[in-house]
Amino acid sequence: MPDLKRLDPGCPVHGPLLVVEVDHRSYGDGKDCVVLTLANASGSIGSAPFWSERRAAVAGLVRGDPVEVTGEVRLYRGRRQLEVLAIRQLSHGDVDWRLLLPSVKDTGRLWRLVDGWRSAVRGPRLRGLLALFYDDPDFRDRYGACPASTAGHHAELGGLLRHTCEVAAIGRRIADFCGADRDLVTAGALLHDIGKLEAYSWEKGFAITEAGALLGHVALGMLMLAARTAGTTLLNGRELRIIQHLIASHHGLLEFGAAVRPMTPEAEVLHYADDASAKTASMAEAVEDPGNFQGDELVSGRTLWQLDRRRVYRGRSDWGKEPAEYRTQERPPSRG
Repeated sequence: MPDLKRLDPGCPVHGPLLVVEVDHRSYGDGKDCVVLTLANASGSIGSAPFWSERRAAVAGLVRGDPVEVTGEVRLYRGRRQLEVLAIRQLSHGDVDWRLLLPSVKDTGRLWRLVDGWRSAVRGPRLRGLLALFYDDPDFRDRYGACPASTAGHHAELGGLLRHTCEVAAIGRRIADFCGADRDLVTAGALLHDIGKLEAYSWEKGFAITEAGALLGHVALGMLMLAARTAGTTLLNGRELRIIQHLIASHHGLLEFGAAVRPMTPEAEVLHYADDASAKTASMAEAVEDPGNFQGDELVSGRTLWQLDRRRVYRGRSDWGKEPAEYRTQERPPSRG
């Protein structure tokens, strides 16, 4: 499998790729073209334009289509692009989707964290609420595969589970220092994004479902919570509203998708923990992607939408550590 993020100009590419974007461009002078964004589990790369005389080669392709591509990486205005020499659509059943979609490799470690945190929750009703979801094998199977976004932070199979663990780890530490209820923050972290199971699909590439487009994952999470607790006496009315508020407010601002703004210490902690996980993951991915930089430049050649149109900087230092010490220090697991 070619590493699309790191192939040098002149490198050949041959094999299955996933169409993740089809961009139809018109320049107003009668020149129209199509540019594809193609991906596999290693990353993505934009194609050179398919101008009018070659548009038939990509006619009918849509996001989520697997294709077999033969081409060569070339440099245009300091940026890599894939000059596609041949392309044909593949049947969805003829490809190994694990090679086309990025994924979290070690979900077992993440599940151990989740189950350890929820088993340590002291309130039996709060612990029982989490069990309604996390003791369900079907829920666990889907949660362990779902991405946290379709084209942003943690956009990978298992990305939602990774994001959830990051939010819980960050939120629990903040709660310890600010006096918020750590168990409630933990429950909020484990439930805040459950709606993404209905908002996203990931069987044939990452996409937003009809329900996700119409309602969004916050509203869908509220509906899932209502459905799971319907007919039970597990929580009283106030307790249910407290949990609903954590889901409803975790985006912080209405313009960012929150139904209401945070009104409790735990909701405030959850919002900032969620934002920290998303932003730091996007920053780490942007810094590691050579496609964001021209040659050996340390500052990205463009602003990045996933980081609020900021540039990123990739300068590093070992700060005087001995090479062996630097290599063996504890590092987080790879995102690949």
